[in-house]
Amino acid sequence: MCFMKQVEKKAVGNYLILSSMTMQRPQKPPFTLEKIRIDDFAAEGKCLSRVNGEVIFVEGVAAPGDLADVRVLRRKKNFGEGKIVALHEPSAVRVQPPCEHFGVCGGCKWQHVDYAAQLDFKARQVRDALERIAKVALPPIRPILGAPGLYFYRNKLEFSFSANRWLTDEEMRDGGELSRNAAGFHVPRRFDRILDVRKCWLQPDPSNAIRNALRGYAEAHRLDFYDTVNHQGFLRSLTIRTASTGQVMVVVQVAQPDEVAIAGVMDFLKTRFPEITSLNSVLNQKGNDTFHDLEVRCWSGTPFIEEEMEGLRFRIGPKSFYQTNSAQAYNLYRVAREFAALTGDELVYDLYTGTGTIANFVARQTRRVIGLEYVEAAVTDARVNSAVNGLTNTEFFAGDMKKLLTAEFFDQHGRPDVVITDPPRAGMDPEVVQALFAAAPRRIVYVSCNPATQARDLALLDAAYAVTAVQPVDMFPHTHHVENVAVLELRA
Repeated sequence: MCFMKQVEKKAVGNYLILSSMTMQRPQKPPFTLEKIRIDDFAAEGKCLSRVNGEVIFVEGVAAPGDLADVRVLRRKKNFGEGKIVALHEPSAVRVQPPCEHFGVCGGCKWQHVDYAAQLDFKARQVRDALERIAKVALPPIRPILGAPGLYFYRNKLEFSFSANRWLTDEEMRDGGELSRNAAGFHVPRRFDRILDVRKCWLQPDPSNAIRNALRGYAEAHRLDFYDTVNHQGFLRSLTIRTASTGQVMVVVQVAQPDEVAIAGVMDFLKTRFPEITSLNSVLNQKGNDTFHDLEVRCWSGTPFIEEEMEGLRFRIGPKSFYQTNSAQAYNLYRVAREFAALTGDELVYDLYTGTGTIANFVARQTRRVIGLEYVEAAVTDARVNSAVNGLTNTEFFAGDMKKLLTAEFFDQHGRPDVVITDPPRAGMDPEVVQALFAAAPRRIVYVSCNPATQARDLALLDAAYAVTAVQPVDMFPHTHHVENVAVLELRA
C-alpha cells in the first residue's frame, strides 16, 4: 500500500507549474483495511498499526492487540489515519469501561485499557523521549508511580451548559421531541456541541449531584442555556472544586446581568447543598469561558477552599491553580523533595512556582526558598499560603522568568544551592537554561508534564549537568498524559 499521490505538472519556460490551485495533494477516497492487528499505543492517546511498511494511526476505542477492520479516512505522505469500524478479536488488555458516556465524551479515553498496560506505555513514553530526544547518559529509570485512585480522583471539573446538546446515535434513530439543553463536556472537535453528562467518574461527590440539580432547576425555571454560536442565553458554565479536607467550591458563570435569576440560582444551591463552603458567581459576557480577568462574587461561605499536605494548608481561590489530582500531587511533591536531598541549609529557587505549593512544601527543610512565577495573582496566592502556614523563609517574585533571572538578581538574593523547576508543557525558555548555567546550582530537580520538552531541556543542560535519577508519575489515569521528575547534578 502506498500513500504517495500523483500531481499533474507542466513546464512553462524555466518554471514547473502544479495544476492544483491549492497546491495540495489530492485525497483518495476512504478505504477499509480488514483484519489488521493494532500493534501499540502512539502519541496523543492514539494507537498504531503497521501495514506493508506503512504506519496507520488509529483513533478512538482501540487497544494494542486488537484484530480489527480499520477505516482509513485521511492519508499523509508517510502515514494514514483511521478508526476501527469492526472488532474481530479484542485485545487481552481490554477491560469494560464503567462510564456510560465512554466513546462519545472526550475524556478518559483509555477506560477500556487495563491500568497496568496504561502504566507500561506511559513509562515507555518517558524512556523513549529521554533516549530519542535528550540522548544523554541516563541512570536506570525508576518504575512508574501509579495513581492510588483510578476514578473520582480530580478535585476540579468545569462543565458547560449549552442549548446545543450533542445527540447520540440512539437518540437520532429514535427521533421524537428531545430537549437540546445539556450540562457536560464538549464533544471532541466540536466547540459548539455539549454532551449531556449524567454521571462523571472523574470527580467525587457531590459533583454529579450539584450539576444534575442545577440542570433540573434551570429547566424548571425556564432559564436559557447558553448558545455558544450565537452568544445568547443565561446559564453558561459550572466549576466545581472538591478538596481532600471535605470543602467544596462552586462557581456559576452566567451571561446576563439578571440579578433575580442569579440570586435564585445561588439560593437554590445554598439550600440544596449545605456542604458547599464557597459559593460564587461570575458575570461573563465575553466570547470565551475564561474568567481570570473578571470579578468573582462570593455569595456564601469563604472565597476560598483549603487543601492539606503534611499539616500544611493551601488556600485555593476560584482563579487559583492547584494540581487536579490531590493525592498524586502529594506523591509527586514527595518525589521532588526526595530528589532535592535537602539538609536544611540550602537556598532553593522554585521556578514556575505557581501558587507556591512546592515552595511551601519544602520550606521547612530549607534555609530559604525563592519562588518565581509569571502570573502576579498566583504569586499573591503563594504569599498568602506562606502566611497561613507561618512560613517566614519564603519569598516570591512575579515576572517573566528569563528577565528575572539576571546576574543582578543572583547578586541581590543569592545563588541557589538547589533549583526546582516545574515549567508549563512548552518547557523552559533557552534563556532560563542559560541563567541556570550562570547560577550553577549543584542540583536541579526538573518536574515536567511533557517528557518531550523535558528531554529537549535535559539535552541543553547536559553541557554542565548529569541526570542521576528519573521517576515517572501517573497523575491522570485513563489518559495518555504522564509526569516525570528528573534530578541533575553539577558535573565536577
